[in-house]
Amino acid sequence: MSAPASVAPRRVAEAAIIARMQAEGLPEPAITAFLRAYGRLREGESGLIPESAIEPVTELPDAERLPPALAAIGREALTRTVIIKLNGGLGTSMGLDRAKALLTVKNGLSFLDIIARQALTGPAPLVLMNSFRTREDSLAVLARYPQLNRGLPLDFLQHKVPKIGVEDLMPASWPADPDLAWCPPGHGDLYTALVTSGLLAQMLERGFAYAFVANADNLGAVLDLTLLGYFVQRRLPFLMEVADRTPADRKGGHLARRRGNGLILREAAQCPPEDQAAFQDITRHRYFNTNNLWFDLRALAAVVNTLDLPLIRNRKPIDPRDPSSPAVYQLETAMGAAIGVFPGAEAIRVPRHRFAPVKTTNDLLAVRSDAYVLTDDYRILLNPQRPWPIPPVIELDPRYYGTLDAFERRFPHEVPSLVACRRLRVSGDIHFGRGMVLRDEVELEHKGPEPWYLPDGAILAGRVSSGP
Repeated sequence: MSAPASVAPRRVAEAAIIARMQAEGLPEPAITAFLRAYGRLREGESGLIPESAIEPVTELPDAERLPPALAAIGREALTRTVIIKLNGGLGTSMGLDRAKALLTVKNGLSFLDIIARQALTGPAPLVLMNSFRTREDSLAVLARYPQLNRGLPLDFLQHKVPKIGVEDLMPASWPADPDLAWCPPGHGDLYTALVTSGLLAQMLERGFAYAFVANADNLGAVLDLTLLGYFVQRRLPFLMEVADRTPADRKGGHLARRRGNGLILREAAQCPPEDQAAFQDITRHRYFNTNNLWFDLRALAAVVNTLDLPLIRNRKPIDPRDPSSPAVYQLETAMGAAIGVFPGAEAIRVPRHRFAPVKTTNDLLAVRSDAYVLTDDYRILLNPQRPWPIPPVIELDPRYYGTLDAFERRFPHEVPSLVACRRLRVSGDIHFGRGMVLRDEVELEHKGPEPWYLPDGAILAGRVSSGP
């Protein structure tokens, strides 16, 4: 079948992509990696992984059952280990236009404040993977912690890639805001960016052998000596931390096994519509990727030039604030997908406290509340006084709580106590008073045209409505 007349010839499109990326000063390995993804798009590859091609993962090693003696091996390897935090996100899902890691999250501290203080509890250097939009502000925060300077750069830059027009498959343009013609290539760019920045070579020259990588918005992801010891003892090239899926995780990427082959990661964007029920079945696909990863720097150096990660094709409006703007493809890869292409890669089940991300204001409410505590060594943990071993399931009405500004107007004081709250659902424009306590399962509903102001000190449980 011939291509639609509106689709530009491949050689024309590729020449335009190369010219645009070179004009932005992007290095050749980044251009080559993007052209490889673009070629898959042209060939009709959707990146979809149907249920029929995979099998559930039913058993994994359990970090909570590892022998304590492994911590000694981890401690010996600590000076050869680097902590890498992914810090390219802007928090656009919460209406932010700057690095999400600058957001105050616990006890008056931002994500970056907590990450810096976590790193200072040990000798492993901290390095951020920033985007071109997060670099300046984030380095300004780290400048408050001069002890972090340990012989390696404090950051390296994630690349950017052109958005591709759905209609003509050409690099998209948007004169009203030229920056919107570009997008991050997904955190799978980590591996290429480590090479093009020169940082991988620098780490190896300085004797570093291992890297622990996690998202900056996951404050539960601290460097764990027992896990490091396990990784070193088994001489693994790559290890993914996974956790048990709960109803709150049913839409996130999960671990699976390709039939007749090794482990793979399937993201939501890679699941065909007809397989969504199976994708979200947490009893079938039991483990989700925390995006806490460990890899051997020497093993990465050996395979990085041939590391071909699966394509993730996201269709979106070029201006995310204008659904009527032209449709584009954002071509991305996930760093966790390396589990399917790193020879000998493994996964391990970890406890839930190693996964405390903030993706939405729902998550922000949970982490700011007393459902979580900040320890003396700056770890974010579920409050041990909580009756359940999982976080509260929170559903705030996106009409009134979806952006940070709207959220904070409705929580003008400290957030309510949620340590004894299993589930919270809020519908309508409701403003919370000071010193409130929510218990068990709470459903708050307000349908009136004016805001409903809850009183200071209120103790709520069950369904509470402002009307009949």
